[in-house]
Amino acid sequence: MLIPALLLAACNEAQQEPGSTASLITNVNIIDVRNGSILEDHQMVIDSGKIIKILQKVSHPESYKTRIDGMGSYALPGLAEMHAHIPSPDTPRERIEETLFLYLSSGITTIRGMLGHPSHLDMREAAQKGTLLSPRIFTSSPSLNGTTVSTPEEARKKVLQYKEEGYDFLKIHPGIQREVFDSLVKTAKAADMAFSGHVPVAVGIRHALESQYASIDHVDGFLEGLVPGAKQTDPETNGFFGYNFTPLADTTLIAELVSLSRENKVWIVPTQSLFERWFAPVSADELLAQPEMKYMPATTLEDWKRRKEESTGPGSGFSEEQWITFDLIRKKLINALQDNGHGILLGSDAPQLFNVPGFSIHHEIEGMARAGLSPLEIVQSGTISPARFFGKEGEFGELKEGMAADLILVNGNPLNDLGALKDLNGVMVRGHWLSREAINKRLAQIAANAINH
Repeated sequence: MLIPALLLAACNEAQQEPGSTASLITNVNIIDVRNGSILEDHQMVIDSGKIIKILQKVSHPESYKTRIDGMGSYALPGLAEMHAHIPSPDTPRERIEETLFLYLSSGITTIRGMLGHPSHLDMREAAQKGTLLSPRIFTSSPSLNGTTVSTPEEARKKVLQYKEEGYDFLKIHPGIQREVFDSLVKTAKAADMAFSGHVPVAVGIRHALESQYASIDHVDGFLEGLVPGAKQTDPETNGFFGYNFTPLADTTLIAELVSLSRENKVWIVPTQSLFERWFAPVSADELLAQPEMKYMPATTLEDWKRRKEESTGPGSGFSEEQWITFDLIRKKLINALQDNGHGILLGSDAPQLFNVPGFSIHHEIEGMARAGLSPLEIVQSGTISPARFFGKEGEFGELKEGMAADLILVNGNPLNDLGALKDLNGVMVRGHWLSREAINKRLAQIAANAINH
């Protein structure tokens, strides 16, 4: 039995000579996001944007061009921001690149752009080729709403157009009438085109779930779906994501909606941070005092303050007492959709009011924890679950040999303390290493530029 044991040890240490572009991460604890187990004190060989080997020992570590000391760190896949926004083409190129870097600076290596534009198709390709420093990009079509698709035929033509142009999925916005929506869905399914986003009032949550959205974002339509039919409400008076119907909601109906989401395989992107920051009893000035705001242009911050005060300030009709109940119902929904639905995906809706790209994902993580999700469930919602959502298991979302070298090193085990996800040693995107020092230097430049815009 001694010879096979020696052979096994030799094979574990053996490796091909590293290429000229190879990198080595040493002595790192690798988190398996499927089950939470940890490979302690292992070595990772990276080349050509892929994880080539994961080993206990590596021969001749000095021969690698780039060596990253992972001593004491934990490695896990880069996170996905599943409700991101990519700036429009009329935004200065410098600001577009800064926004993409802000995502990376917080460990986000995949973004799902939720308001598409033809320029985003070019960015997606450039990110894939490595000519643009950016997370991996998936992009929606331009908005499908009550104005852009007002007839069934118009909906059919738009779906086929966006399929031909190469968008990854369709973005649904409010205002679409039921007949138009059904035409859109029929065409999308025939064209093998997924659709995600909002639930138009005329559609309603039950029909939306039965129509098999790929994802419903913001938990849109669910609170309205908790209002018993006998209440005879005007659906158009629902307010901010159903807030006005809070006193009418019957939470015993949650199980039915959750069951429909599971049966129809509909993922949910909560964007809970929006409801704890923008539409919440916290002042604009308190939010503006947070350190991450320095990365946003002054004009953007002024606009955010104005819009928040219009939504929750005096005369807006906002009630903190009603919000407390509204928030409690949302948390019950999120928890139930995780436990008994098809699943939750990590997404914060950035940049949106007081949601700075990258930084807002950590507010979202904290909100999901308050809703009762476990650290492992939250990590999965931003790693393996997005890969499963896109049909890309085996490509990214895990740290395995042959998979994308999109990863983060953090100074603690996030399965014990989710705050460790903010304590980055560095980020690797498609094999390109961004050290903590490099990230800090670039962030300082972005902050300086924001002062002048």
